[in-house]
Amino acid sequence: MSDRVEHRRPAGVDDATVEAVGALTEALETTERARGHLFDFHQLTGSADAKVIKAARLLREAGHTALAEGLEQHLVGRNVLPGRWTFQLVEDYEETYYSVFREWERKVRDDLMGGAAHVYEAEMKERNVTPGEPGHELDP
Repeated sequence: MSDRVEHRRPAGVDDATVEAVGALTEALETTERARGHLFDFHQLTGSADAKVIKAARLLREAGHTALAEGLEQHLVGRNVLPGRWTFQLVEDYEETYYSVFREWERKVRDDLMGGAAHVYEAEMKERNVTPGEPGHELDP
């Protein structure tokens, strides 16, 4: 087994517990991905808004003032949900869901695994490496 204490199974912890904690950590990793997509959404929406501003300017320069004003009035700065811009969605997600998820994943690991992280994966690595094969070392 790896010499890294943070990946070592605590004494007395059974396979079912290691698997359950691993499943919760995997679920947290999925929320991390969702959070990343939320930031993508936030930045892409802001970029689209900036591009609409450019399009309105170009329409105005091309003599289409009424359409440019329509874009500026009805689309530029528009809420994505009632009363909400994307930064508010990010903040709400982090405060309402993400931070609570992280706290509970940490609590479960602390309570059941003594804080050890990725024990399930570390043990899988040990089972799947070929001893002595380059690129299969357990530790750097």
